[in-house]
Amino acid sequence: MIYEKITSKQTSIALIGLGYVGLPIALAFAKKTKVIGFDISEEKIKLLKQNIDPSNEVETKDFENCDILFTNQLEDLKKAGFFIVAVPTPIDDSLNPDLKPLLAASRTVGKALKKGDYVVYESTVYPGCTEDDCIPVLEKESGLKFNIDFKVGYSPERINPGDKEHTLARIIKVVSGCDADSSENIAKTYELVVEAGVHRASSIKVAEAAKIIENTQRDLNIALMNELSMIFNRLNINTYEVLEAAGTKWNFLKFTPGLVGGHCIGVDPYYLTYKSKQLGHNPTVILSGRHTNDNMGAYVAQQTIKHILRNNKNIGNLKVLVMGITFKENVKDIRNSKVIDIIRELQDFHIQVDIVDAQADKHEVEEEYNVSLCENVSDDYDAIIVAVNHKEYLNLEESFFQEKGKERAILVDVKGIFRHKIKNMQYWSL
Repeated sequence: MIYEKITSKQTSIALIGLGYVGLPIALAFAKKTKVIGFDISEEKIKLLKQNIDPSNEVETKDFENCDILFTNQLEDLKKAGFFIVAVPTPIDDSLNPDLKPLLAASRTVGKALKKGDYVVYESTVYPGCTEDDCIPVLEKESGLKFNIDFKVGYSPERINPGDKEHTLARIIKVVSGCDADSSENIAKTYELVVEAGVHRASSIKVAEAAKIIENTQRDLNIALMNELSMIFNRLNINTYEVLEAAGTKWNFLKFTPGLVGGHCIGVDPYYLTYKSKQLGHNPTVILSGRHTNDNMGAYVAQQTIKHILRNNKNIGNLKVLVMGITFKENVKDIRNSKVIDIIRELQDFHIQVDIVDAQADKHEVEEEYNVSLCENVSDDYDAIIVAVNHKEYLNLEESFFQEKGKERAILVDVKGIFRHKIKNMQYWSL
């Protein structure tokens, strides 16, 4: 049994992809058994060998007492017998699944695969992707036969970037295998590190579908809140006050409006709608929610401009400060951040936009979006937009914003975190 080989350290577990998902898994297993951490980025491997996580998801102490080899060499990967693939699954410019990273990882694993090995995918995909797209690549590269020479499973990642409470060990893990034997081996392997326990899904497709609807459900609920905020804005009432009142009912779902970016909620529904269309069903509800959320950045910018113009300002000479450009609070990751939509929309109106962020890396911002973080903010902004509620911003007082803005500047508080503090400034939130 592969489980016995793992626990007796006769073979290693290999993690392919050492980002915010793969690295915590690799380090957790490395405290129990032998692990090979594989990533194609030579620079990342150099940092990891120094106990530095470029994603800032794990701390230096988390590397202690770990039996792990960090590498980008295929020969090292061949020493493993249990492969976990945790690479990104983005979308392309046409909002279709981009499987290139996943298929490239499958080719790499296929080259290292031996008889008796296991491959488990954690990357979020549409139902059927593991069996229809990934397994043929494994067979082609290895020359082995699926279900005869090697086994495959799927166990979707549930790691939430920046969340130190809902960690790998504390979240129930959904697992699945290509047959009963593989499902049990995979489940017992994950039970080594998941204290909350595992849920054995009946098939790989069920596990794939379970993951993708987790994020689709959340996306739709946020889309509803975003649309409600547009309605309440026209009614001139505060959305968060409405939600606080409605939230006193025991079964009211406590979602809030906001920008939906990142690698999961803003991406995964498109994997499901892609598969749905292939099967001849037009997923109108899911796509409607996606349309609402994808346009929230532009909506925030347009509302900001409307409020400024009420002061009879000349739109040709406006300055706006945007605070925060990461895709969510308390992370440095800027990929697929919807804050850039606010910035682009303001720039389309020839408004000067200064950007600051307490956690983002300025070089990554320039490379990803071709905009620069501002090192020295001024004191003459027509609007200040708090787009990301990093912990560094939570305790700011109204006086801070007054000092940065002109006499009639407006504070745009996307997530409504300052609504009880602002008494004298013009104020707007979703």
